[in-house]
Amino acid sequence: MNQRGILIIMERDMTKGSPLLVILKFTLPLIIGNIFQQLYNMADTIIVGRYVGANALAAVGSTGTIMFLIVGLAQGITAGFTVLTSQRFGAKDTNGVKRSVANGILLSLISTFLLTTFSVLSMHWILTKMNTPANIFQDAYTYIMIISGGLITTIFYNLLSSYLRAVGNSQIPLVFLVFSAVLNVILDLILIIKFRMGVAGAGYATILSQGISAVLCFLYIYRYMPDLTPQKEHWKFHLADTRHQLSVGIPMALQFAITASGTMIMQSAINLFGSDAVASFTAAGKLQTLVTQGMMAMGQTMAAYSGQNFGKGDILRIKKGVKSALLASTVYSIVAAILICSLLKPCLGLFFTGDVDITAMLPWAKTYAYMCAIFYIPLSTIFIFRNTMQGCGYGFLPMMGGVSELLARLLVAIIAMSVASYPLSCFCDPAAWVTAAVFTGVSYLVVMKDIDKKYRQAS
Repeated sequence: MNQRGILIIMERDMTKGSPLLVILKFTLPLIIGNIFQQLYNMADTIIVGRYVGANALAAVGSTGTIMFLIVGLAQGITAGFTVLTSQRFGAKDTNGVKRSVANGILLSLISTFLLTTFSVLSMHWILTKMNTPANIFQDAYTYIMIISGGLITTIFYNLLSSYLRAVGNSQIPLVFLVFSAVLNVILDLILIIKFRMGVAGAGYATILSQGISAVLCFLYIYRYMPDLTPQKEHWKFHLADTRHQLSVGIPMALQFAITASGTMIMQSAINLFGSDAVASFTAAGKLQTLVTQGMMAMGQTMAAYSGQNFGKGDILRIKKGVKSALLASTVYSIVAAILICSLLKPCLGLFFTGDVDITAMLPWAKTYAYMCAIFYIPLSTIFIFRNTMQGCGYGFLPMMGGVSELLARLLVAIIAMSVASYPLSCFCDPAAWVTAAVFTGVSYLVVMKDIDKKYRQAS
């Protein structure tokens, strides 16, 4: 089969066919891919917990919200850079696609330098301000500094896989993720067990695996995706493209950063209850993140779907797609809630060595997991509304949705810390989800009304 034949097979035009079927076909590989991506962290967590100890598990877990911040910044800004690519692909502008790819890569190099510098210089201060327990502080610092130093692998994997998804290709990133997830587990076992590198081994395993995913994405694009491969004349900054990509990428990055800041505040409240609470909360959080990956996948799908259809000018199809996505996500949320409640107890033991009393850990984990499960439906709607708006090129309102999350988490966390209530600390997430769901839902209606108005004026 020739190169072009492969390209035709792997690209997906999301401007045609049943919206529900198109969305589901695109989402399924993303769900699997996201699950394997989460297995990166889960492998680190499980192997560290079982072979290094509960304190080491707590140390890795205490950095989870910080990782969410720095990785979220990377994901947000790179996803923002690829929105323009998706829109131009929908408009059949091949030269514009190549130009946007080159411009996004150049902007990502600058972003890598800035994010890495910020992370490395501020990490000790951040851990201190988050009330990180003294007995796990050094391990936490070691782990997160390795992750921060390897941000280039995270940024460029997310950028290149987002380019593939922008043209409807969700299968290839999945293949590379599966491979690198397996590799991550192997490296964890080698570095942690054989070479006894502790939490440092977990950090290096994650970075190496992510780096290999990035390299594989690059090689595939270069070999098989000529529409995504810039030519010599494209490798320069284009003012209009830069302005457009930054206008979407920066708000998306800030939205992640604002949301992450809220979770860091929540983590600070959890940290007050000691390393056992942190370890249990970490284990429950990892499982929850795993079962809710379908929600994030649906959001990623809607970004590509809305971007392509916005580029084509088919706004009615975007609205139909949102309705289909909401229906599918409601069903998924119910299934996810059942799964987390059913799997929590049997899976909790995976994270700890045999000498840890699981019965003592379970109440901490149950409080968080069961409380959150009730609010999965509003959580799922956030991804749909937020990513649809971003796919249409609207960055400010989705960012303000992140602000609403931050304010809700901050308010609940302050009250929780003042009264020393662990259940109230756990309620930070549900409170943020409900607040953001209402805000982004209303914002979506405002954005669709604005788009309709602009198209009526243009016609």
